[in-house]
Amino acid sequence: MTTPAPLPLPLTLAEVEAVARAAHEGQTDKAGRPYAEHLKAVADGVRARGGDADQIAAAWLHDAVEDDALSEHWLHEAALSARTKAMVLAVTKRKGEPPETYAQRILATPGALLVKEADLAHNADPARLATLDEPTRTRLTEKYARMRALLGLEPS
Repeated sequence: MTTPAPLPLPLTLAEVEAVARAAHEGQTDKAGRPYAEHLKAVADGVRARGGDADQIAAAWLHDAVEDDALSEHWLHEAALSARTKAMVLAVTKRKGEPPETYAQRILATPGALLVKEADLAHNADPARLATLDEPTRTRLTEKYARMRALLGLEPS
């Protein structure tokens, strides 16, 4: 009788961070800053809000599938907890999806709300928004406020 191959050890948070940084290498945010700065801010925000290791890992990967930095297949095969994978998929916006549907999926996925809250907090940071032109700043401020309302979060 043969024994099954052992399951791979889950990725450490340092390994998840390295994967996320590599996946988004060369990408910048709307202000032209390296995208990894946003990922770190969201992970730090999750940590500061009392998030656990699964939530911090999801924070590092929260935009990876949406931005095509990593494939959904990679996520399914990755040595990550099922909970982390579910949170990443919950916060991954789908093309043409109404904001209400997106918010409902986040609310229905344990742990995902904290990840999205940290993401919205960094996205809506006044210092970050101040670097954008007025029409973009106004559009994004309204978009983030609407999502916070749909998620039942206090206004920022």
